[in-house]
Amino acid sequence: MKANVKPIILQLASLIIACLLSATTYAAIDVYDFDSEQQEAQYRGLIEELRCPKCQNQNLAGSDAPIAQDLKQKTYDMVKDGRSDGEIRSYMQERYGDFISYKPPVRPSTWVLWFFPPLLLIVLLIGWFWQSKRRQLVASGENGVKVESAAAALSVAERAQLDRLLSRTDSGKEDDHDTTSLEDKK
Repeated sequence: MKANVKPIILQLASLIIACLLSATTYAAIDVYDFDSEQQEAQYRGLIEELRCPKCQNQNLAGSDAPIAQDLKQKTYDMVKDGRSDGEIRSYMQERYGDFISYKPPVRPSTWVLWFFPPLLLIVLLIGWFWQSKRRQLVASGENGVKVESAAAALSVAERAQLDRLLSRTDSGKEDDHDTTSLEDKK
């Protein structure tokens, strides 16, 4: 009969351990009671829009940081008090600055955030168009610069020397007057 008791005790012990370990997973779930679906939608929208001050790249809904938990609770309390989205946002911005919002307001201190990226894009596009137009003009010869062929710029003596060098290369003869340096040959 003792042989039957050991498996039962092991099963009971493993069941108790599994229950204790699974209890910690339920601790992170936020449960809030709302008076209406409109309040719940307002709360969900705000915690999706507001950024966690500690995590920096997560909204309040996705953060488990203690400060995010506090901000979610404060947002819940303000929604339950009947405050508007604007009042809640302004409270959070007064306390945590413009960083708290993924959509900072347009004011002189945030002009760089709002206007620099589009202006930089416009400047880069203008530069790219100007450079490609300039290359087209140079290639077509419409920019006033005349490019003569290299062969026409050679004198008669230089042409004769060039022909002599090219004929030696074609015939495969090695020349004692090779102009290639020893470093280049290596």
